[in-house]
Amino acid sequence: MLTRKQHELLTFIQTRLDEAGISPSFEEMKEALDLKSKSGVHRLISALEERGFIRRLANRARALEVIREPGTQDKLSRPAARPQRVATPQPANDVIEIPLHGRIAAGAPIEALEGATMLPVPAALLGPGEHYALEVSGDSMVEAGILDGDYALIRRTEVARDGEIVVALVRGEEATLKYLHREKGLIRLDPANAAYDPQFYAPADVQVQGRLAGLLRRYH
Repeated sequence: MLTRKQHELLTFIQTRLDEAGISPSFEEMKEALDLKSKSGVHRLISALEERGFIRRLANRARALEVIREPGTQDKLSRPAARPQRVATPQPANDVIEIPLHGRIAAGAPIEALEGATMLPVPAALLGPGEHYALEVSGDSMVEAGILDGDYALIRRTEVARDGEIVVALVRGEEATLKYLHREKGLIRLDPANAAYDPQFYAPADVQVQGRLAGLLRRYH
């Protein structure tokens, strides 16, 4: 039997999958069920997974699949007549893998290499959408806290607002990580290091390939 909250969450996930084709985020689930924290969502998801109602899809963000829909046979559990000892659910594994597509310049543009390597990332660092990672090379974004050797977590998109940090593909062959600005009919790619100058390009020469969503740093 499902508890009322488990039943509500399962129904909410199924509804969002039917409407949008993607499962809701933990924040959306927390708000929909009026929970105080995401830890409650983790516990509900773990319980539904253990009971065979949902499963997680590997290597994809926000990837939940309903494999057993709530039905009339799945009655809500009633409050117990007296307190019972229940096993505490194990914390949900909130680490996912995203593609790691080589190195990207935080200095002069260099080629962003495609690769098949996967990078494990805490799901809390990612929002909705499709993501990939690039290893940062160079020091031109240090004043934005982006250091050489960091992993830039990128949300895949072709649009960006002025002032956002983007992956910009220059002339179809070189990629760089910079602040994006539009100025006097040109695209200006700004570093975050006073030692480097802005780069100016015609709009046709620059293609946005993603926006910075987060950073992952490894300490050795």
